[in-house]
Amino acid sequence: MPKSPDANEIHRTQGADALRQAFDEAVPFKPKAKRQRTNGPALDDDDNPFGEIPTAPKAPQPNDSLEVFDAGEDIDLPPPRGWLLGNQFCRGFLSSLVAPGAAGKTALRVLQLVALATARNLTSQHVFMRCRVLLLSFEDGRDELRRRVLAALLHHKVNRNELKDWFYYATPKGIKLAELKDGSRQRGQLEQWLRDKIEQLKPDIVCLDPFVKTHALGENNNSEMDFVCELLATFADDYNIAVDSPHHARKGAAMPGDADIGRGSSSIRDAGRLVYTLTSMNEDEAKQFNIEQTNRHFYVRLDSAKVNIVRSRSATWFKLVGVNIGNTTELYPNGDEVQTVEPWNPPKVWEGLSSTILNAVLTNIDAGMPNGQRYTDKGGGKGERAAWRVVQRYCDRSESQCREIIKTWIGNGVLYHQEYDDPIERKKRSGLRLDKEAMIGETYS
Repeated sequence: MPKSPDANEIHRTQGADALRQAFDEAVPFKPKAKRQRTNGPALDDDDNPFGEIPTAPKAPQPNDSLEVFDAGEDIDLPPPRGWLLGNQFCRGFLSSLVAPGAAGKTALRVLQLVALATARNLTSQHVFMRCRVLLLSFEDGRDELRRRVLAALLHHKVNRNELKDWFYYATPKGIKLAELKDGSRQRGQLEQWLRDKIEQLKPDIVCLDPFVKTHALGENNNSEMDFVCELLATFADDYNIAVDSPHHARKGAAMPGDADIGRGSSSIRDAGRLVYTLTSMNEDEAKQFNIEQTNRHFYVRLDSAKVNIVRSRSATWFKLVGVNIGNTTELYPNGDEVQTVEPWNPPKVWEGLSSTILNAVLTNIDAGMPNGQRYTDKGGGKGERAAWRVVQRYCDRSESQCREIIKTWIGNGVLYHQEYDDPIERKKRSGLRLDKEAMIGETYS
């Protein structure tokens, strides 16, 4: 092979332009690859009797194209959604329960999880299948969580053995799903630890209570909260499980069914597909159901706030109850009373009656009869002046049920007796009047 001229020779014999052209056309230098012998020194390409050294195969690359389907060819029925408990928990979806403090959020979730782990109908919500449960409590320590579980078991007469291999819990402290590091958001240590436990225990549902304690990012930052919610949703998708994270309500009045009562950015609300609220009975509801005002905080209502994969349903009621768990000692002879919940149904006489209907009845009773006489609950109530008849004109109820409604309103002061001059009988009589400040919900003029 003839020897190639060097740069000095080209410049001397052909000039600067030829040298510049030679540089432009030159092939970059590439060192010869070495091939390792089984013994002896390495060979270069010129020494390789088998030709060019084969290169290692490339690692498979992820499919970076958009996968598109033809709906006209998609003839097989899709599988049903993987519901676990009522419309509360579903495989592949993120759920949440938003509630103010002391509303019984954790007590309700514990009972719902016990219902799943035992396949028992403890909450009046349908259990589709027995489920393995993993509960992570970031607020309660282990002993307090044990008290909560025990209260639910004792009150609902569940044997602890029914939870074995079905109900797991942890009370992690100081570790997060997401955190800031060097000014950027990153997955926290808990993310991998939780993945390890999911793969080990194979739960059907994971509950992380409460949401605010799962991360160390800015609660009011939409982008950062979207990052946290995406981590939770990814668990649900990767493992085909239900993921739930109860959430605290912001300060102020909590309206039933209002998804916006949750603390922090709107991305928290938007990420959940099954969002419910839990709120205490208000004053108007206590009047409707004949509950003492001092006791109304024991009654809580569960409302769908953002359930965008099924039709919304009416409120479900629960009652908070205290349970003595029997952990007496010499120092504490009374032991602990711990809160759990039980299903509660409003008196059926009131079921389905809106405040609009009830206020129309009250307004009509207060207006009296066209002839100037007033309605009454006295004298057996058989005549036209019988107040229960006004109730029946607006409500599909029996006479006894309508009488019960009138009796309740008189008992709680919504209606009261007042003497008046009867223009027909021309004598003093007692008739019913309305305390307008005690009306149900809206007021009527």
